[in-house]
Amino acid sequence: MTPSPSPSAPQRSHARSNRARILEVARRELGARPDATLDEIAQAADVARRTLYGHFPGRDALLDALADDAAASLVDAVAASHREGDDPEEALVRFALQMWRVGDRYRMLLSLGRRHLGERRFGDLLAPAYDCGRALLERGQEAGRFARHLPPPVMAVVLRDILFALWESIDRGELDDDETLAAVTYLVTVGVPPGRAGDVVRSVRDRG
Repeated sequence: MTPSPSPSAPQRSHARSNRARILEVARRELGARPDATLDEIAQAADVARRTLYGHFPGRDALLDALADDAAASLVDAVAASHREGDDPEEALVRFALQMWRVGDRYRMLLSLGRRHLGERRFGDLLAPAYDCGRALLERGQEAGRFARHLPPPVMAVVLRDILFALWESIDRGELDDDETLAAVTYLVTVGVPPGRAGDVVRSVRDRG
C-alpha cells in the first residue's frame, strides 16, 4: 500500500492560517459571548465546520489552544517588561502595563479558565507572571521602595487579583478601560503615594 503524500508547503501554510484565524475569532467571540458554540465560531471565522473540528475536535481543545497562546503571550510580555536600569517603581509599572495588555486580550479565559482548564492548568498559565511579579516586589522591598506589610509571594497574588477585579468592573461598566489605572493601582498598593504613582506611570508611558 502506497503511503499518502505529506501535505505540501502551501497546504500547511493554509492550515496554519486557518488555525490562527479560528483562534483569533474564538477569542473575540468567547469574550463577547462565553457560551458561543463551535459552530457559531466556525461561521464567524468563515471556515467550514469540518475545518474547525479538524483543528479543534471539541470546546476543551479550543480552550486549551487559547490558553497556550495566552501563556506564550505572557512569557513575551514578561520579557518585554524588563528594562536594564529601571528602578523598582518603573519596573513594576512596565510589568503592570504588559500584564494589562495581555490579560485584557485574553480575559475571557478568566471566566472560562478555571471551569474548563482546571485550577492547576490555570495556575500554570499564570506562573511566569507570578514569578516575575514576586521578583520585582522582592527587589523593591529590599531597596526600601515598596512597603513591607505583605511578603512578596502574597503581594504578587494580591496584585494579580487586583487586575481580575478591574477587568470585572470594566465588564460591568463601572470603570473605563484604561491601562494607566492598573499601573497606578499597583504602585499605590505597594506603598507609593498616589501623586507620585501617577507621575511615575506617565513618565514610563511617555518614554514608551
